[in-house]
Order: sequence, then C-alpha cells, then structure tokens
Amino acid sequence: MTDPVPQKPAHIREFTPRSVAVGLLVALVIGASYPYVVLKFGFGPNISVVSAFFGFIALGIFSKNYNRWENNIVQTAGTAAGQIAFLCWLLAAFDMLAAETDSGFSVHLTRVQTWIWLSTAGLLGVLLAVPLRKHFIDDEKLPFPDGLAAGETLIMLDARDEQSRRSAFAMIGSMVSSGVLFLATQLRWIAELVAFRVNTWSPVVGLGFGISLLNVGSGIIIGLRITASMLLGGLIAWIIGPVWLLDHGLITESSRRVDILLLVMWPGVGMLIAGGITTLLLRWRVLMRTFESLSTAADLSGDLSLRWVGIGSLMASVALVLVQRAFFGTPVWQSVLAILLAIPLGLVALRVLGETNWGPISTMANLTQALFGVVAPGNLSASMVSSATTSAVAAESEGLMQDYKAGSMIGSTPRILTYMQLLAVPVGALALAFMYPVLRDTYGITGEHAQLSSPTSQRWVGFAKIVTQQLTGPAAMTPAAIARLSWMKWSFGVGALFGLIFTLLEQRKAWRSFVPSPTGMGIGVLIPISAVTTIFLGALADRIWEKAKPESHKRYSIATASGFIAGEAIVAVIIPLLVTLGLIKLAS
Repeated sequence: MTDPVPQKPAHIREFTPRSVAVGLLVALVIGASYPYVVLKFGFGPNISVVSAFFGFIALGIFSKNYNRWENNIVQTAGTAAGQIAFLCWLLAAFDMLAAETDSGFSVHLTRVQTWIWLSTAGLLGVLLAVPLRKHFIDDEKLPFPDGLAAGETLIMLDARDEQSRRSAFAMIGSMVSSGVLFLATQLRWIAELVAFRVNTWSPVVGLGFGISLLNVGSGIIIGLRITASMLLGGLIAWIIGPVWLLDHGLITESSRRVDILLLVMWPGVGMLIAGGITTLLLRWRVLMRTFESLSTAADLSGDLSLRWVGIGSLMASVALVLVQRAFFGTPVWQSVLAILLAIPLGLVALRVLGETNWGPISTMANLTQALFGVVAPGNLSASMVSSATTSAVAAESEGLMQDYKAGSMIGSTPRILTYMQLLAVPVGALALAFMYPVLRDTYGITGEHAQLSSPTSQRWVGFAKIVTQQLTGPAAMTPAAIARLSWMKWSFGVGALFGLIFTLLEQRKAWRSFVPSPTGMGIGVLIPISAVTTIFLGALADRIWEKAKPESHKRYSIATASGFIAGEAIVAVIIPLLVTLGLIKLAS
C-alpha cells in the first residue's frame, strides 16, 4: 500500500508575485555566495534547505500569511541558482588550463558570454529533466535525500500540530549541532583539534573519518544497504586498488591523490553506467508509460506537457549549439554529440543521485572526455568544452529532481516548480558570471599563492591532459601510456560486468538485501573515503536506533537527519560572507 499523495488546499496559491520576487532575490544571493564554497572545498552542500530557510526569513519580511507552498517556490529558485553556481568549477578549469602557456587552450569568457552560455545549458537541463519526474519520484520513489531534507524543512517551518512541533525541535537541535561542528572544523585555530585520520595498510592513501554531520544525516536517509555498498566500493578502490597499481608501476608512492583517482575511478564508472542502463532497460515499460502519461494527461499529473518540453528542448539545443560555435569555435557536430550524450548519462546520474545523494556530474564529464578522446583525438578544446556541456546540462537536471522530491512531500504542482526553475536559471547564471571573476582575482585560482584550489577543476584538467596528450597525443605509444590505457579499458569492463550482474541479482526481492548495490559501490569509488565512512556510520547508527527504539525512530529519524544536512549546508553558505568581512579565517 502506497502513502497518499499530499494535497494542496484548493484556495492556496503557490506561484504568487511575492513568492516569485522573493525566489529570484534568493536565487541572486545563492548564486553569488555558493561559488566560494565549491571552489574552496571541492563540493557543494545541500542548497535546497538553505534556500528554504532564506525563503522563510524573506517571506516573513513581506507578509505573515505565506505558506509552505510559496516557500517551496523560493526553495526551488534557490536550488536552480545553486546548481548553476556549482558550475564555477568549469570556469576555474578553463582558467587553470589557459594559464599553462603550452596547453594551446585559450578560452577567456566575458561575463556576458558566461551568462548566456550557462543560461542556455541550464534551461536545456531543466527541460530534459521534466519527463523523468514521474519515473524517479512517483514510480521508483527514490529517496533523493537532499530533496527529502528540503521537504522536511518546509514542513518544519510551517509546523502547526504538537507532533510537528516536536519534530521541528528535533530538527532544530540537530541543525544547530551540525552547523556549529562544521564551523569549528573550518576555523584555523581549532581545526587541528578535530582533525582525525587513521592510517591503514595502504602505502599510498589512508582511511579517514570526515567530521561531518551532513554525511551522517545523508547516511540515515540513504539506508544501510546502499551505504555498506559505498563503503565496500571505497575500500576496494582506495585501499586495495592503490596497492595493485603501485605493484604494477602505474603509480608511485609520491603520486598525488588526483592522479590516483584518475585510475581507480574506472571500475566505479563502469559499474555506474552498466548498472544504470541495465535498470532502465529492465524497466523500460514503466518509463514508456511515464512518457505516454505526459503526452496524454499532463494536466492531471500537474506536469508540463511533453509537447512543450519537446519544443523547448529543441529550441534550447539549437541555441546552445550556436552559442558554443560563437564563443568557443566548437564545431556543430561536437555540440550535438555532447547534448546527445547528456541524455543517457543524465539518466544514470539522476539514479545515482536519487540513491546515494551524490551527483556524479564531474565523473560523467570525465566519461564524455574519454569518448571525445576517441572521436576527436588530441583535441583539448573538444574535450573541455564538450564535457562542460554535459556537466552544465546534468547539473540543472539534478537540481530540478531534488525540487520535485520536496514538492511531492507537500503537494506542490510540478509544472509550477518547472516554471520557477526556468525563471531562476538565468538569475543564477548572472550572479555567477559577476561573482566568479571577483573570487578569482581576489583569492586566486592558479599560481603558488592561490587560495581557491578547486579540487574538482584540477581533476577535470588532469584528465583532459591524459585523454588528449598521453593517450591520444604524440606520447600515446609510450609504454607508460599503453599500460595506463590498458588498465582503464580492462578495469572499466570489469566494473561494467559486475554492475550488470549485481543489477540483475537485485531484481529478486528475496536476494536484494544480500546483493551489493552497483550504484552504491560505484559512487563509493568516486567520493572521498573519509566521507564514505561517515555516511556508513550514520546509516549504521540509524539501524541501531530503529531496532532499539522503533517508535522514536519513526517520529524523529528523518527530522534529525534533515537537520544534520541543513545545519552544515547553511553555515557553508554563510562562511563566504564572514570571510569577506574579515570576521573569520579558514583553516588552510
């Protein structure tokens, strides 16, 4: 028996002038403050709950009779802007590569060009995600933990009955704890006190435990099976994998972590791709019914009709092809291919995000780079721009799906959420276009004294060099390059084989609990092992809580987990403001 779908009261309006105005204002704030977080830490915390809190405050200034559905419009706008702002790592990577005089890469976008390019790609990402809402949210009911946390936040801020108030208090308590702990770990004067690392038997990397209640909260929502699979994948990749690579001369004991990742990632990528595509093929009838319902009864489901999605997607695709031709000199066929690749890779990325709360945008970009290394060998510009296209489109698809998840919890109209995303994307792109150059010039992206190292950008640039120079360029026939290429192909194939097998086995409900999740194992390879261990401990603690106090667990588990996610995310966005004002100094 499925849970009843929440219904919005008939007299309630969600798409009001004040919700739209406040939403665009919050989008501007999020778009301006988020890039510092991403460039500094290499990841982006849940911006949805931050937007919900900003909406709660801002709507309260204008009126006292607003509601959770209006606040969800604000949250949706903030999420759209945050997803666009997350793409600052693309801009940083362009600057890193352009700073190398021998790279031959000389892309220097103006603010207007950045705004137009990211707006076009973001709008396409929103439209491509629309037909998938019913499949991932209604049919498969994937958790999408960040979206779930945002929905819990909206409900908590609009609490009325006694049980809601108690859940709200639990959420507030966990939120404060998470925010204070995260702030403490970033302050220079006590960062060393909370740093905790355990060396393992690997001579290259270690097993760490990240001090993050956000990860604990994510583990609570994701569940023990997926997080255990993530831990298994992480241990294989970061403990066993480096030892094998070291013994075979593919890395050295002095190899950087980013260089190791570029090798150990391929079994995980193979598992994600094979598992995701196999799942879609096994459920193709469900997916087809989703598209049929959109084409015949969009009004009943509240979704934007498939006809308008198709027209809008075609227009946005043509615009993106023309923009990239004008700004980057990208051939039409390369842009078209990149857009076509964004569709299946986006489907895989959405499933990974829905199950694990980690969106593998940069990893999908790496796969696009590898594919363009084959179709455009030695072409660094093709590798960078085409993979950037895939990333930009996928980022907004992921953001919209989180919004749909939050909306499904309170009965928002999906079509209205789509409208708000389409309005907010250009606002977020505008904020990023103006803020990124300020951050680059103030803190530095490249050079010895750069304060914003952007780890994701470094990995992306490093892989572009491998694909275009070491594997397909003049140095492609060296023994070292041949060995690396052989490892990448072999390990990708092995990962894909296990992804296929595990996906088929988990279709049997009786076996599912004992079969590793290919999605979990794959993403466990790609994210920091310190984060994986903490996520797993969160899920383990939640299972113990469920067994020991089932009634308490039922009432407060999700609220507590959402607070853990919200607290760290809010502080992570406020930190740039405090740093800019000179009130705090971050640990180096």
